[in-house]
Order: sequence, then C-alpha cells, then structure tokens
Amino acid sequence: MPQSDMTLSRGEAETKIAAVLEAAGTSRRNAASVARALVAAEIDGQAGHGFSRVASYAAQVASGKVIGAACPVATRKGARVDIDTRSGFAFPAIDLAISELVDMTPEYGVAMAAIRRSHHCGQLGAHVERLADKGFAALMVANTPQAMAPWGGSRALFGTNPIAFAAPRGDDPPLVIDLSLSKVARGKVMAASKAGKPIPEGWALDADGQPTTDADAALKGTMVPAGDAKGAALALVVEILAALVTGANRSDEASSFFDADGPPPGVGQMILAFDVSRSPGFAERLDGLLEAILEQPGTRLPGAKRLMGRMEERVTIPGHLIQDLNLTGPNEA
Repeated sequence: MPQSDMTLSRGEAETKIAAVLEAAGTSRRNAASVARALVAAEIDGQAGHGFSRVASYAAQVASGKVIGAACPVATRKGARVDIDTRSGFAFPAIDLAISELVDMTPEYGVAMAAIRRSHHCGQLGAHVERLADKGFAALMVANTPQAMAPWGGSRALFGTNPIAFAAPRGDDPPLVIDLSLSKVARGKVMAASKAGKPIPEGWALDADGQPTTDADAALKGTMVPAGDAKGAALALVVEILAALVTGANRSDEASSFFDADGPPPGVGQMILAFDVSRSPGFAERLDGLLEAILEQPGTRLPGAKRLMGRMEERVTIPGHLIQDLNLTGPNEA
C-alpha cells in the first residue's frame, strides 16, 4: 500500500532527517547541520536539494564515501581562508567558512574561503544569503561531478557548476540570485527520477546525445547548458575557480553525488565576501536599481517565490521518500 505524505514543522523535519543520518554513522553535530540545509531547501521550493538527497547521503556515510564524523579544518593566510572538508559533508565546512568570513571581511574589505575535499553543497543561495544577513555581499561558485559536455562536444566534462550571489537590502530581505549553469540543476532530474515522473523537453540528453524526457535516461546522459555556448563558457569559469583555485578535484575527476560507490567526490566551493559598508550609498543605490526593475510591468526580483514559501514554515515529505527512509510520524517512536 502506498505511503501517505507526511507534513511536519521545520523542527520536526530536521529532527527526523538528522536521525536517519546519525543512524548511518554521521556525528550528531554534522547531522544537524546537514538536516538544517536539506529542510531549508524543501521550504524554499528546492526539492532537488532537499529530502530526495537523504537516502543517498546516508548510504554514502555507511559505505565510507562520505566521512560522517569529519570535522572541517580552517587555515587562514591574509584575506584567504582554506577549508579542508576532509571528505565529509559540505554543510559543516560551509558553516565554518561563513564564520571565518564574517570575522575576516571587515578587516580586509574582501575575503575568500576556498573549500576543498568537499561534497554536494545544496542550494548555494542559502549560503550567500547568510552572509548578506550579516551585511556583506557574497558570491559563491561550486563544481559538481561531470554532467555537462563542453559546447559542441558529446562527453560530460563539467558539472552543472552553480553560482549564487546575495546582497543586503537594509530592512528588506537580501537580494539572492542562485542558478545552475545547466538549464536546470541535476538534482531536479534526480527528484523526478525518484518520483517516477518525466522531465520537460530541453533539460537533458540521453547517453546517445539525443533529447529525452525520461529522468533515468537523463541521469545517464548529459545536461543541456543554460544559454548554450555562453553557459558552457561560464561553466569553465566556475570550474577554474571552484576546483583549480581551491585545490579540489575537477568535475571529471569527481565521483557521483548520487550513489555510494567509489571514492569521495572531493569537489570544491569558493565563497567571496565583500564589505559593502566601504561602498558609499550602497543600500540606497541598490534599492534604486531594484525599484527601476519593478517599475516595469511583468517583472519580479529573483527569489520572490522562495520568500513566499517561507511563510508557512511547514514542509511535506512525499510518501515514496518516507517509505525509502523508514520514517515514522511526528509523534511516533
């Protein structure tokens, strides 16, 4: 009999997801960090970075592909801090990077965190938003396991290589821009695969390079770059910054985020933080720019739908994932 969906508060969902990860061998502190990020992604409408990741995360901890108890280590030199994730989850390393950047950026004006030996880092926008909440503008890039061919090619070389930016807006929520350099994030294809649903045309190619709406075939093929040749060129920029500058694995050297086979992915993330208090009139000029956008009929600011989703503060776990994770209801043992 199919399992019914389960609707939980944010706290209840975090507790349940953390328990699944701890049972697989993740330390309590790391499990809490990962669970916060996954539940936040669901609330923000980013299902590809949410509950659909839990089973594969747990399996990777159990197999040793992710070191569930790894504690990230920070090494500062000038305006740069290097974070060694030590083949653990990305989220505790990003927590550490943000803490370091909040301390460093006022001193230098601009500071960088270079994260290596890392893993899937979820929705990048949520990470830079945390810096914007502290009054900094921030830019983040990440490389991911190979999923996208260079323009004109047929073999995957780059990851979907996302990029995100956030800026503070005074009393208003920060401006947050978060995009994958493929037409959609690969996590959305994985979420469709788990739900047994097709994907729209134009998202992906199968292993023979032909367009497909079959999510399983898409996962075995390649993603289509956003903006065609321009998107592929930007993916190369992200690859250089996230892998070569940080000392991480390239996308074509990284193992999959989706299964428990092989060595740790070892990918990288780079975060730049900017002290905009040094920029005269920054907040007022940003508001003026955004108002000019909204004056035009039919426009909206990036992230508007994300903010609407946060008003509810409750989240639904689909029945097929509840069954996979052996979850019980909020008041059950």
